[in-house]
Amino acid sequence: MAPSSQGTVFPTLRTPSGDLPADAPRWNPQRPSAMPHHRYRSAHERVALPLTDRTWPSRRIERAPLWVPVDLRDGNQALAEPMDTERKRRMFDLLVTMGFKEIEVGYPSASQTDFDFVRHLATSGAVPDDVTVSVFTAARQDLIDRTLDSVEGLPHTLVHLYTATAPTWRDVVLGRSRAEVHELILDAATYLMRRAEERPGADIRFEFSPEVFNLTEPDFVLEVCDSLTELWEASPDRPVIHNLPATVEIATPNVYADQIEYMDRHLARRGSVILSVHPHNDRGTGVACAELAVLAGAQRVEGCLFGNGERTGNVDLATLALNLYAQGVNPMIDFSDIDAVREVVEYCNRLPVHPRHPYVGDLVHTAFSGTHQDAIAKGMAHHAKQAAEQGTPVDEAAWAVPYLPIDPGDIGRTYEEVIRINSQSGKGGIAHLLHTHHGLDLPQTMRPDFSRAVQHVTDASGQELSHKELWELFRSTYIAPALDGPVVLASWNATEPAPGEHRFTCVLHIDRQEHACQGTGNGPLSALTDALRTVGVTVDILGYTEHSTTTGPGSPAVAYAECRVDGAVCWGAGWDTSVLTASVHAVMAAVNRSGRALS
Repeated sequence: MAPSSQGTVFPTLRTPSGDLPADAPRWNPQRPSAMPHHRYRSAHERVALPLTDRTWPSRRIERAPLWVPVDLRDGNQALAEPMDTERKRRMFDLLVTMGFKEIEVGYPSASQTDFDFVRHLATSGAVPDDVTVSVFTAARQDLIDRTLDSVEGLPHTLVHLYTATAPTWRDVVLGRSRAEVHELILDAATYLMRRAEERPGADIRFEFSPEVFNLTEPDFVLEVCDSLTELWEASPDRPVIHNLPATVEIATPNVYADQIEYMDRHLARRGSVILSVHPHNDRGTGVACAELAVLAGAQRVEGCLFGNGERTGNVDLATLALNLYAQGVNPMIDFSDIDAVREVVEYCNRLPVHPRHPYVGDLVHTAFSGTHQDAIAKGMAHHAKQAAEQGTPVDEAAWAVPYLPIDPGDIGRTYEEVIRINSQSGKGGIAHLLHTHHGLDLPQTMRPDFSRAVQHVTDASGQELSHKELWELFRSTYIAPALDGPVVLASWNATEPAPGEHRFTCVLHIDRQEHACQGTGNGPLSALTDALRTVGVTVDILGYTEHSTTTGPGSPAVAYAECRVDGAVCWGAGWDTSVLTASVHAVMAAVNRSGRALS
């Protein structure tokens, strides 16, 4: 049993204790684990990787591939509660609205629900003329018949034929040799073509997936794919799709890219073939696999919105598309209201999207850290300033804000959630929220003072503060003390008997005792401090600023005063439609916050 650093015992864990590797550097004291890693083989030992002169690392992605969502088939079959027709239709309508032009809608030979949904699409007029419906089938004649029956009447159809080709699947699942598997595929592909030819006028195209491509011998994949390209009489006008799935991720993404580039170079009649990929996410690198595969020559990517799918999921099309967007490439799909997309996906899948999910999660545009918040706040201000100087709308100006790869506004997010306040937050983020939501522009030297007040509250509660709670804390800390403290102005009047000569006349309540007093000075506030001095309160104003909180007549003004009160330095603030009243209240708030023991 291994104790943790706090002494807790974890009965099933064994702290690594093997001998240090002979070549381990002194700075790395990690020891071998007792886990049986020898049971597993690297990808290089499991499949031939013939490419050595790769060129994909020096390429750039400058246009989006054809995106093909498989939420309604591959994603659906991974759900504990598969979608019914109503949910499928809602998902389909979303995908069409977003701009997808090829959509895999089901496995009609696998379930009556899928069959009925395809028939629903065929008979309801739900499929636009420029959208191709894809249906999935195994390489069996009865399943092909059922599949073709389902698509009768659809304007454009893609029949997706698949068979596992990797050695383990051939030996363990199918019990067939390479030649026998190839024959099985050719027989099914021939039958599919003949059945399609019996439907004159129907626009039916073909796709083939050698399932577990990434663990199949490259020469065998070429042999099978090239034979289908010829059989299906592929041409540039009617290309076939060869879809090469990383059905189960088993290697780093560069290995998959090498496999795709090898196929891109060697496929026969390349101009008549659409090279497609279908990465899964078993190693957590599905997105990287897809991006490198596109660099390596893939023209089409199958995946799911937000990555739903078997095991750890299919590749995430939203992340892929918005990754391109963040590089200045048009994604060709509309994600301008990403929360509306998420709402439909969560409803249809009955699964929540993780709050840290790229782009769409509740927290992905949010900063809690003080240094991050400060950088974002400064970046947003700089962005607005540059846009104004260039005469460009803020939402059209070039984006370069720290910690935000894209403008959240571009995908329908508000800025309200960009900065959130907890015990880790800093003065910059706090000031940003007060400015954004309440019009306050705290002086730089005041921000550390309020930050300490915020941290005191959040440390004690362990909770974050909303911008409304932040404002209430500011009000109670800096504004309210002017009207609720040991020294209160019961009434007051400021006059200017002569140019440059100001008089402040007031009635003060000091510890419930009334004092009438007055003072003079070169301004209203200096006259106020002179009046306070007559009752034994010594105040020096060290700093003062004021501003309007909104535009237009009647806008409230806020004033901030940093004062030394009998040696103690304190901030106060005032809030009023009158700038003078706000400034007087700011000084009085500082006096009452000073902690001076008044008699």
